Formats: sequence, structure tokens, C-alpha cells
Amino acid sequence: MFHGRSVPPSGRGLLNEFTARLGGWAWDVALLQEVPPWWPPLLAEALGAEQRLVLTSRNWLIGIRQAISVRNPDVLKANGGGCDAILVRGAAIREHRTERLAVLPERRMMHGVGLDSGLWVVNLHASTRKGSKTAPRTRAEVRHAAGTGLAWAGGAPLVLGGDFNLPDPGELPGLRRVAGHWIDHVYVSRLEPAGRGEVPDRGTLSDHAPVAVQLAVP
Repeated sequence: MFHGRSVPPSGRGLLNEFTARLGGWAWDVALLQEVPPWWPPLLAEALGAEQRLVLTSRNWLIGIRQAISVRNPDVLKANGGGCDAILVRGAAIREHRTERLAVLPERRMMHGVGLDSGLWVVNLHASTRKGSKTAPRTRAEVRHAAGTGLAWAGGAPLVLGGDFNLPDPGELPGLRRVAGHWIDHVYVSRLEPAGRGEVPDRGTLSDHAPVAVQLAVP
């Protein structure tokens, strides 16, 4: 969600535009990263969804950050505060779990929801990969997220997706990659793709293209 910003910068709040774009796509579960932390309840209400979020980094004095970023998110950019969020439509969330992936150079989290259908959906945003020296750390976070997600699911079907900050995360034991674009990926366990992964048109919103995939229990 690029902290509610566009490319090129718009110089104004874009909650309505992001809501309309999400509302124009067909989905049951949406995994979002770099979300302004006051957005998930508003998105959920507008889109007829349940939501769960986990705060990430740069949320100190969040009231001041929000007051500035609501008017113009390009002033503070990533310092406007952030969270990762899961939106769910058509199913009830029965459980929500979180796990810290990193403290430095900034707080990184993963979180997951267990649905009443038995499906687990896990969302992560791994540390930024800048050069070969940090790639092992990012890969370690992704492997940790994969193992934790499988443990949370306990043998139930699992979707693991988000911003891995790696163009090629490689093999993750117990999981299969079914969709992705650039550094964003979707892995699954005990599920099969019911079509090819797609990259819906985001217009100018965000700095990442969205990834969409339809899944089915085999």
C-alpha cells in the first residue's frame, strides 16, 4: 500500500482511491503491507470485510503522524506509520496470531488468521534487501515465517503471502509457490491454483503491483 501513496506523488490522501481499487477486484482474502495503521478498520467497513492488523515500524507519536499523513502522505512518506493487514470476506476469523521477524534495522512482523473453514492465511513483510550482505537475513526471516505459518496451520491448508523482499525466495519446505511478481509472492500448502496468477492494474497507486491467484482445495 506504500503508506497510502502513489507514484508519482499525489500530494493528498488516497484512502478513497485505494478503497475503490480494492473494491473493483474479486477477492475473498487480501494481504496488505505498508498500510497506514488507521486504514484497516475503514477499508474493512467499506468493503464488507473483517480485518486484523499488526503494527510494524515508525508508529511512535502516531496521532501526530496521522494528522499530517491524512492530509498529505508524501510529507512523511514511510514515517507516516505502518502496519500489515489481512482483510477477509465471506468467512469468519476465529483466531489471529502474530510473530516478530526482526527488530533491526526496523521492526518486521508476520501475522496470520485461522478461518472457520479451517484455512490459515499468513501475511508477512520481510526486511528490505539492500545488497548481498543483507540477503541472508531476509532469507532467514522468510524461512522463519514459512515454518511458523506451517506450525500455526497444524496440517490445515495454508496460504503464505506478502512482500518477501526477495525476487527469488527459493524453495520453502512444505510449501509451493503458486504466484508472484517481483518481490511479492504467494506460497501454499494443501491447496492448488485454480488458474494462473494475475497482476491486476493498480493505476498509479502504490509502488508494487498487486498479485492475485485463485486457489482450491484439491
